[in-house]
Amino acid sequence: MEQDHVGRVGSWRGTHLDGCSQRARARSRVATHAPVIRRESAARLAVLMNTPSAVCLALVLAYPVLYAGYLSLHEVSIRQLRSGEFPFAGGANFARLFGDEVFWLSLRHTAVFTGVSVLIEVVIALAIALIVNEERVWLGRVTRLLLLVPWAVPPVVNGLLWSFIFNAQFGYLNRTLYTLGLIQHYVNWLGDPRLALGAVIVAYVWRTTPFNILLYHAALQGIPADYYEAAEVDGSSGWTSFWNITLPLLRPIIAVTLILRTTFAFMVFDEILAITQGGPGNDTWVAAWYTYRVSFQPPFNVGLGAASAYVLAFILVLVAIGYVRVVSRRIEY
Repeated sequence: MEQDHVGRVGSWRGTHLDGCSQRARARSRVATHAPVIRRESAARLAVLMNTPSAVCLALVLAYPVLYAGYLSLHEVSIRQLRSGEFPFAGGANFARLFGDEVFWLSLRHTAVFTGVSVLIEVVIALAIALIVNEERVWLGRVTRLLLLVPWAVPPVVNGLLWSFIFNAQFGYLNRTLYTLGLIQHYVNWLGDPRLALGAVIVAYVWRTTPFNILLYHAALQGIPADYYEAAEVDGSSGWTSFWNITLPLLRPIIAVTLILRTTFAFMVFDEILAITQGGPGNDTWVAAWYTYRVSFQPPFNVGLGAASAYVLAFILVLVAIGYVRVVSRRIEY
């Protein structure tokens, strides 16, 4: 009897242990699959939330994009616009575009304009955002609102404003520099090929930098103060904290601003129209100005302008992909 009782107890223990082991394995499988399920749920939610905006963008952009592609493959000038018949041209517009020296000149000017303006915007905006975010620096709400005033100025109005400032005869810049004794004679800022593009860059950066300040300041407000306190306890300097804490945490928003500002700078048009109109000569011709001139001024080659627009869009897509891959790397906390 005693041996039989012991056997039953051992059998019960073995069965109980097997059951516990199976439940443990089941919990392990559930725990393993839980992150996968959460990721799949997050992916489905992202698709659900982005579908309405994607549909709206498709409805708004599909026809213009497709019609521009159609025009780029046809001969469309003032004569065809009057008749309504567009002969098929194949790749002739693109061949003519790539063979036009003015197009390549405008691309070089665009690259210089974009690179210099975006670099200046990011550096100045980040510096001002850090100053505004500093607790020891007092800036009232009115002062912070004044930082956004240039961003609220319409681009054409901004261009006209700076065209008066840079005017060679009665511009405020020449008057101020001459009064201070920094120049001996008035400088023709907009008529000198070496200075004209730089003048437009100054006007453009003045208008667009506050947008970056706003984004960077908002991102800085979201960084927990505990990180900086821990770094201070470890003896880190301000520069070390900025390099190892602030800059990595700002990397996503910097990527967004780089893509946005590069796109807008690449398409700059209003300041060029209001300040220099491409002059002197072709020294401030940029890609958007070239597209406008060939499309809407004699001989009104709309097909060539559409081809130019498609090439510019392709370049912007490549730049955006490069930004995302370089800037949006994994951040280790």
